[in-house]
Amino acid sequence: MTRQKRRAERPPMKACCFVSEMLEEAGIDRARARRIRRQVLEGVILMCQWQLQRMDRDEPPPAPAARARKVEVK
Repeated sequence: MTRQKRRAERPPMKACCFVSEMLEEAGIDRARARRIRRQVLEGVILMCQWQLQRMDRDEPPPAPAARARKVEVK
């Protein structure tokens, strides 16, 4: 059976239903998915706050490191 025939026979599945079905098959319920999403977002917020704190410090930029020199080999 070709791919086009299969698509024509069954009604298209909504993306939200497809995701819900995948999560259910993986054993992840809605509450657990919500907790995980919240933890990820809190982690991103924490990382952004940390980066902003680092940027706010009035530290001079690091001194330039010694660079390699071109040497002519005989």
